Amino acid sequence: MLLDPGMDLTLRPMRYPDFYERYRAAIRNTWTVEEVDLHSDLADLARMTPQERHLINRLVAFFATGDSIVANNLVLNLYQHVNAPEARLYLSRQLFEEAVHVQFYLTLLDTYLPDHDERVKAFAAVEHIPSIRDKAEFCFRWIDSLGGLERLETKEDRRAFLLNLICFAACIEGLFFYGAFAYVYWFRSRGLLGGLATGTNWVFRDESMHMEFAFSVVDTVRAEEPELFDDKLGEQVTRMLEEAVAAELAFAADLCGEGMPGMGAEQMRRYLEYVADQRLARLGLPVRYGTANPFAFMEFQDVQELANFFERRVSAYQVAVEGNVTFDESF
Repeated sequence: MLLDPGMDLTLRPMRYPDFYERYRAAIRNTWTVEEVDLHSDLADLARMTPQERHLINRLVAFFATGDSIVANNLVLNLYQHVNAPEARLYLSRQLFEEAVHVQFYLTLLDTYLPDHDERVKAFAAVEHIPSIRDKAEFCFRWIDSLGGLERLETKEDRRAFLLNLICFAACIEGLFFYGAFAYVYWFRSRGLLGGLATGTNWVFRDESMHMEFAFSVVDTVRAEEPELFDDKLGEQVTRMLEEAVAAELAFAADLCGEGMPGMGAEQMRRYLEYVADQRLARLGLPVRYGTANPFAFMEFQDVQELANFFERRVSAYQVAVEGNVTFDESF
């Protein structure tokens, strides 16, 4: 079974071909940071209000370490316990993508914060900005939750692994990052920060694929070991998401202050509750909030964009695509 202790090295016969196809799809979606033009955003930054600049500065400070935390958990806790070489191929690819995201956010900081001292503060945000520190501590608590577990020998070991996996898929990549993306697309809906939005399109696509891979691992384990998915696990996951929503709401209050037209802590609360319900539903659990999505501009993010090739690279770009190509499928 997928979570049996050990390190199977044989790709043939392939036990989980879906994981291998996800790896191949990720390879086709390769992009590089050098293709993102952030300098076009500088004029937009120059005419922003102090409140908008505060939001952007806090946002890039969170980005500075967010994907590094995800990469650390992938290396420390996930790779060694998923006992299928085709799944580990995907995790290896995910680690590469997290590295690209880290490079993107480094470039973002260097471009948006030309002052050396401001950049130093942004990189140290997990230490001195309470709303970012609280989110980081939430992540670290779940990284440490496996306690150096080397083998998943018991059902409790497997439950602990599942909770870690679900936390990083549903709460961190699926909620913290989705909240961050909402701020980016709010600016884009106003015609601002097009360079940031372009890079975020590609990060958004990657993160959506990471999240869906993790959920497919959960689906596989549920099929192989249904006894692990009892009411206790469901209650733990729901409570975990409630904590994640609370941490992200504190971050929203920090970023938005008294609010701006079309963006405020109350609107973010509704959006985060909506996203949390989506994650619970995907895991086969009852929704918690029953809240509708307040951001119309986020409804379009599951549709790949078309663009004039000679103006800019399309966000739906794929490397070495073979066969028929369509542009109406969600990523």
